[in-house]
Amino acid sequence: MAHALDRIRVGSAPDSWGVWFPDDPQQVPWERFLDEVAEAGYSWIELGPYGYLPTDPARLTDEVSKRNLKVSAGTIFCGLHRGPSEWDSTWEQVSNVAALTQAMDAKHLVVIPSFWRDDKTAEILEAPELTTEQWGNLTTGMERLGREVKDKYGLDIVVHPHADTHIDTEEHVERFLDSTDSDHVNLCLDTGHYAYCGGDSVKLIETYGERIGYLHLKQVDPEILADVVKNEMPFGPAVARGVMCEPPAGVPELGPVLTAAQKLGVDLFAIVEQDMYPCEPDKPLPIAVRTRKFLRSCGA
Repeated sequence: MAHALDRIRVGSAPDSWGVWFPDDPQQVPWERFLDEVAEAGYSWIELGPYGYLPTDPARLTDEVSKRNLKVSAGTIFCGLHRGPSEWDSTWEQVSNVAALTQAMDAKHLVVIPSFWRDDKTAEILEAPELTTEQWGNLTTGMERLGREVKDKYGLDIVVHPHADTHIDTEEHVERFLDSTDSDHVNLCLDTGHYAYCGGDSVKLIETYGERIGYLHLKQVDPEILADVVKNEMPFGPAVARGVMCEPPAGVPELGPVLTAAQKLGVDLFAIVEQDMYPCEPDKPLPIAVRTRKFLRSCGA
């Protein structure tokens, strides 16, 4: 038996049930997600795309509590690198998600930067590299977001490096951390996305430990990833190819990641997210059960 990782709180998310959108005929109904995530042995969940789970706090509280579930975070997407003109539309989205997140007694808001290419069609929407001015917009915008979300909703923002966004590779993640204030902005380290973009999660945890505010546990299939990189495949089709795979079949090894996180000596959520959009409705539950068992074997 691995050593108990008593600072790590494990959960899962709608993403592991193939849910990417608030409403989509290819996705399982939200009731089934809640039933199955509880059945798989998880006690923590994220809200997923706003509008997938009920957005009325009283109803959602009832639905999660009767399944002995609790909410760890909500999620938003934003393009703050485009400058102050983005603020109002970002805040409109944030205020909905943050209010529900706060009402569920969660303490984190996961912030995903906007995609520079369309994750379905591969259409290039913006340059993959930011200009100096855009980096300035991104970092000052995220700091403002962190301050205002904390002031108004009592939540900590954790920025999620993500494939096909401007915060993806080790170089970009380190630049982002080096140019933002840890009082306002920390990181949601997604082990799968970071590996997808060539980064080493254990090294990041050991180097920037005080900036790691939240974890997403995910693995990539190295063979499929090599093909994705070679063919410059966008993220959506890569997921459909199965680039994000069931642990422990891929990289990075999650045991060492969790051990490094435990050594930070702070309480951290580690939310399993195996990107599977689209997927057959009967596929997620057996994977979730096996993944929960595997994480227990790592001590989590």
